[in-house]
Amino acid sequence: MERNLFDEEHNLFREAFAKFVQKEIVPFHEQWEHDGIVSREVWARAGAQGFLCMDLPEKFGGAGLRDFRYNAIVNEELAKVNATGPRFTLHTDVVVPYLSHYASEEQKERWFPDIVKGTCITAVAMTEPGTGSDLGGLRTTAVREGDHYRINGQKTFITNGILNDLVVVAAKTDPTAKHKGISLIVVERGMEGYERGRNLEKIGMKAQDTAELFFNDVRVPVANLLGEEGKGFRYLMEMLPQERLSSSVNSVAAAEAALGWTVQYARERKAFGQPIGTFQNSRFKLAEMQTEVQIARVFVDRCIMELNAGRLSVADAAMAKWWCSEMQQRVIDQGVQLHGGYGYMTEYPIAKAYQDARVRRIFAGTTEIMKEIIGRAMGF
Repeated sequence: MERNLFDEEHNLFREAFAKFVQKEIVPFHEQWEHDGIVSREVWARAGAQGFLCMDLPEKFGGAGLRDFRYNAIVNEELAKVNATGPRFTLHTDVVVPYLSHYASEEQKERWFPDIVKGTCITAVAMTEPGTGSDLGGLRTTAVREGDHYRINGQKTFITNGILNDLVVVAAKTDPTAKHKGISLIVVERGMEGYERGRNLEKIGMKAQDTAELFFNDVRVPVANLLGEEGKGFRYLMEMLPQERLSSSVNSVAAAEAALGWTVQYARERKAFGQPIGTFQNSRFKLAEMQTEVQIARVFVDRCIMELNAGRLSVADAAMAKWWCSEMQQRVIDQGVQLHGGYGYMTEYPIAKAYQDARVRRIFAGTTEIMKEIIGRAMGF
């Protein structure tokens, strides 16, 4: 089925970013896997070439391209080459939208130029050791003291946890309330008491820094409050559909890449004197993989256009997120099976993809939470 989501401008952008990936990411990614972190230089180079925060206004250095198709292209091209280290998409698709929607003009002028350049790397800190999906149970507090907040608490599983220069922290400004007591406050690198913990060792996505964050009497100016006090939970909920769509785009592209590697292997690898892809079981499995990827792509492409039109519902984003992440796992697992023993060897990209894929069913909302959202939207 022909994909008609993109026009000539998008294709030119894809071509430019694909060249960037081949030059600036692919040759270094294996080393980043060993290091557990990517270089700051690749962020600055991506920013210099216009591959970060494309939607931000030109006056801040952005391109003013309020079109999620460009975001999708970045996501897809990284997934094609198994580049799970540089989390440009978290920066562009997830964190910066909080600032775009809720930051004051003064805050935008202060932060956006360096964010677009890639010299200010962003993160968002919601998850805590004892809360998981229960944001109402947050224990991190932000107590108002004159023109400052004093923040105390701990966060975990924070993407860009080591690299970040600016982190949007979900904290309780009213500990007596649950969801209505949550506010979003921006903490910046160098603020006294803001400390990074371990760069956590993970099953996959080893080049991507995921860390614990600690806030010990961190004094943050009230000027760093995003929006209004007590509306943080609402802000988080309003931005989650885009985050979940971004994850879905990546899942589909990663599954498609895995299918491509498996098809190539099935054509080249021979057993009993013929390519393994010619056996009926192999053909059936490849057909199943192709069908699942194609169906997922059609739905996700529709969701992209719904987001552009301002119509993407919370339930539709949840459907895309859970189904595509589960589909990604199925397709990659079948790819490993068709590779046989070689699929278990890390020198083959399918093995790394298998490790990297597992977390997709967890972050940005677990499969179980997504189903709960959909069920409630149905009136149950």
